[in-house]
Amino acid sequence: MQHLRQLLEIENSELARLLRFSLYGLEASLNQARAEFPLDPGSKVCDEVLQELHNLLQPEPPQQNTGWEDTQDELKLNHLREAFNSDSELSYYLGNSQLQSQTDSDLWNEIQRKLLRVPEDLATSWQQRTLDLAQEVGAIADNSNLYQLPFIRDEIIYPGLSGTVQTQGLSLYQQALSHSKVAQGNASDLPAAFLFLYMNFIEIDPDLHHALKSVFSFDVISLYSKPEQRDQYIEALSDRFQRIQKAEKNTDPLSILRAWIDMDEAIHSLIFVPPAERYSWWGKLQHESRRILKKVADEAINAGNEVRIRQLSGLYADICALSKDDLQLDCGGIPGEVLTCLRVYARINQEESPGRVIFRSSR
Repeated sequence: MQHLRQLLEIENSELARLLRFSLYGLEASLNQARAEFPLDPGSKVCDEVLQELHNLLQPEPPQQNTGWEDTQDELKLNHLREAFNSDSELSYYLGNSQLQSQTDSDLWNEIQRKLLRVPEDLATSWQQRTLDLAQEVGAIADNSNLYQLPFIRDEIIYPGLSGTVQTQGLSLYQQALSHSKVAQGNASDLPAAFLFLYMNFIEIDPDLHHALKSVFSFDVISLYSKPEQRDQYIEALSDRFQRIQKAEKNTDPLSILRAWIDMDEAIHSLIFVPPAERYSWWGKLQHESRRILKKVADEAINAGNEVRIRQLSGLYADICALSKDDLQLDCGGIPGEVLTCLRVYARINQEESPGRVIFRSSR
């Protein structure tokens, strides 16, 4: 383990990146196998291996400052903090919580990640404003120093900074996904992409929650304050990914469709409080799953099945008959309306499967 950790900690190393994502794949495979074979004589040792892998794969968040930490009054970007905290339009989408970062590096990343949850036009204007305010204190955008997340495409999510403030930005990196899938074998690209993207994003964003019914059905749970819930959520996501793989091998359109409905639910159950706006970066990212789900439903229809899939939205009173075990929040959106659709409503050959939503309480 010592040499594995040494290799993982080498910056700008392709070998380190390959090792990290291969270990993520191994961790996901062992979690799945552990669930399938609970009485296996190697179960106890497997649990210990999984714990070692989990400890080994704890990455340093991209905003981590390795130098001395400034107090809030000494931060070069403190004027950016004040402007962000006082913006009422941002508060409408993000809630009233204040920025928590204690260093310029942390602050830059915290702000940029929060902007991924607001409507794209608002995010774009604020991203430019953050760059302008950073430039006033001698920091400039740097697209060469990016923390890479595995996904099906390359994309700079937001830049880092160089100059008086130095910190990494964030990007999607397709090659990292191919490294991640070494231990998985051939896999459906999008489910695998979400699995490994989420495993990494959960480690760097303490604001993430989950609302996956099969893991915990009564509330929205913080993955930062409840690490056991984080592990159970990732295990459930991995399990649903494996079920899609098995269904696609059997080539039965309805089995594939049902597996995709479950996978789509797990993808949309990774949320923020309040949930990300539909037309934000996060909202559009998660909607990629719904687009594939629609294609899978169309394939089932073309195979002679009667299929109806509906994403539930609008007034909660209008759709509550089509949903079950819904959750409510007292922040975000418009009172009485659906904040996010966790699971689609489905009707497959006269068999109904209720959807599930989070809605804003009417009070």
